[in-house]
Amino acid sequence: MTDISQEKKPVMAGKKRFIILAVCLGIACVAVLARYGYLMLFHENARSGAQRTGAAFGRGPILDRNGRPLALETRLGDIGIWLPDIRNDEGLNRELAESLSFFLAPYLEQSPLDIFTRVVNSHSNYLLLKRQVDESTLRQIEAGISERRLRGVRIDYTVGRIYPERNMASQIIGWVGVDGNGLGGIESALDRELSPGADGGSQVFLTLDMNIQHILENIASAVMRDTGAEAVMFMAMDPRTGDILGSASLPGYDPNNLAGSNSQLRMDRPAIWAYEPGSVFKVFSLAALMDSGAISGNTLFNCNGVYDRVNPGINCLGAHGRVTVRDIIIHSCNAGAAHASDYLGADEFNSYLRAMGFGARTGAGNPGETSGIFRLPEQWTVRSKPTIAIGQELAVSALQMLQAASAIANDGVLVPPRIVSHMVSADNRTLTTYETGQARRIFSPETAGAMREYMMDVTSDIGTAWRANVQDISLAVKTGTAQMTDPLTGRYSATDFIASCIALLPAENPSLVLYLAIVKPRGEILAGRIAAPPIREAAEALINYLGIPRGRNPQIVHPGEIAIPAIIYPIVDESVPDFTNLSKRALQPLLSRDDLQVMIHGDGWVVRQSPPPGTILEEGMLIVLELE
Repeated sequence: MTDISQEKKPVMAGKKRFIILAVCLGIACVAVLARYGYLMLFHENARSGAQRTGAAFGRGPILDRNGRPLALETRLGDIGIWLPDIRNDEGLNRELAESLSFFLAPYLEQSPLDIFTRVVNSHSNYLLLKRQVDESTLRQIEAGISERRLRGVRIDYTVGRIYPERNMASQIIGWVGVDGNGLGGIESALDRELSPGADGGSQVFLTLDMNIQHILENIASAVMRDTGAEAVMFMAMDPRTGDILGSASLPGYDPNNLAGSNSQLRMDRPAIWAYEPGSVFKVFSLAALMDSGAISGNTLFNCNGVYDRVNPGINCLGAHGRVTVRDIIIHSCNAGAAHASDYLGADEFNSYLRAMGFGARTGAGNPGETSGIFRLPEQWTVRSKPTIAIGQELAVSALQMLQAASAIANDGVLVPPRIVSHMVSADNRTLTTYETGQARRIFSPETAGAMREYMMDVTSDIGTAWRANVQDISLAVKTGTAQMTDPLTGRYSATDFIASCIALLPAENPSLVLYLAIVKPRGEILAGRIAAPPIREAAEALINYLGIPRGRNPQIVHPGEIAIPAIIYPIVDESVPDFTNLSKRALQPLLSRDDLQVMIHGDGWVVRQSPPPGTILEEGMLIVLELE
C-alpha cells in the first residue's frame, strides 16, 4: 500500500520553498523600489538645492531692506576624483589627470599644478579636492560631467548656508552651526523664526541698505589703514524711523569661513562694546541742562583752563574765557561743561540722561546688546556730575549714541533704533513688523533746534570739525577725543584714545545721522583731524545716493528707464586680446574652448594677464588671468 503522506512531503516542501522565494523576491523588490525612490528624490532635491538635511532644510533667508540676499540656504557640493576611473593597466592616465587639473583649477580656485600633484601622489581611490563648493560653480562642473569631459570627477551634494556679501555686515547677520542652528547675530536672535516649519522658515528683512553698508565699510577700512587703529565703527541711521541703514564694524570676518575668525572678529561692536564717549556726549548733557531750565543759551561760564571745584581738576585744552553753551560746543570746552553741570541736581540730571536711553538696552534687535555702564546717583561722588557732563565716568554703546542723537534730530522726540524691518512667511502670506520701543519726547523742539544750531557752528572755521564741512548743505556735528582706561592700572592711558564724530544732516531737518568711532588710533589722535574728514566723505556719498537735496544736487524727475550698453566680448582668434576690465562672468565663454587652457585667479575684474595682448595665439596655449 502506498504511503500517501510520503508522496505529499516533496510537494509540500516545494510549495514552502516557492513561498519563501516569493517573499524574499518581494522584499527585495520593495527594497529596490524604495531605494530607487529615495535616490530619485535625493538626486532631484540635490539638483534643485532643496535637499533635506535635518534642521538646515528650509531655513529662511536674511535680506537687506531692498531684498538683497545676505544669508541663503543653497545646494553645496564636495568635489573629488574617483581615481580608478582615470587609471588603466599601466597605472595613472597622466594625460587625463592633467586635463582634469586644468579644467577644475579655475572653479576650485586652485592651481592646476597643485591638483595634478595631489592626483599623482594619491595612494587612495578617492581624492577630495574641495568642500562646500557653491551652486554656480557646481553648475559648471555638472555641465563638464554631462559632456563627458570630467571622467572620474564626483560631486557629493549637501545643503548649507552661504553669505553672498561675505564680510559685509557679517557681525550683524551672524552664522549657523553644523546642525543648522543660529549661533550669532540675527541668525541666533531670530533662530526660531528662520528655522523651518511646515513650509520652511520666514524671510527676515533687515533695515540695512547694502549700498550704504559698502560705502561705510570702504571708508572705515581706509580709516583703519591710515590711522593704524585697533578697530573702527561707522554707522548710519534714519532718525525719523530709527532704521539702521549701515553698520560697519572692523576688523570683521567672513561667515563662509568661520575657521578664519575668532570671537573678537565676530563681535558686533556697535551693539555689544561699551566705552566712554568723550566730548561728543556734551551734546546730550548740555541739552539736558538747557531743557531743564537750569541754564539757557545766554548763560555765561568762566573757563580759565581747568574746572577746579574737584580734586584733581578737570582740564581744558585751553583757557576759553567767558563761554556760552554755543562756545562750549564749538570749542569742546571741558571746564565750561563742568561748570554748567553745577546748575542742576544729580537726580534730575540722571533722569534726563536715562530718558535718552543711557544705561539701558535700545532693543534694536542685536543679540547680546549691552546696556552700558551708568551708575545710580547715590553711587556718584562729588566729581561724578561734572565728569559725566564731559563724557566720562559712564560707558555707552554706539547704538545708544545714535538713539540719543535721534532726539536732537527729531525736535526732541527720541526714536529707538532697529536693525530688523519685518518678516514674511515662507508662503509670502503673512507679514510681521518687528516692533521696537516706542518713540517718546525727551526735549522741547526749542532745545533740540538750538543744539543743532550750535552743532552747525562746529563745522565753521573756528570749530573742531571744520574738516567735516560739506558744500551747499548744512551739517550739525560734534567731535570727541576720549582717553581709554588702561586695564592693568585702572587709570587713563597716555597712549590709547577713541576719536569720534557725530553728524546730523541736513541740520535744519535731519534725515540722516552718521557716527564714527576710531579705537586706539596711532600717531594723530584728535577727532577733528582723523574722524571729521571721513564723516565728510561719507556725507558726500550718501547725500548723492539718498537724493538729499542741496544747492548743487537738485532733485530731478526721470522716467526710470536706463539704457545699459551691451558688453562687447573680445575676439579670440589669431592673437591674444586685451582682457583688462572684463568680469569673471564675461570670461565664461572662454572656458568652454577646447583649444585653449585658461586659468583664472581671484574675483572681480581682470587686472593682469599672461601672455600679454597681441601675442600670437597657438593651440593649447595657457592663458592666465588675475582678477581683483
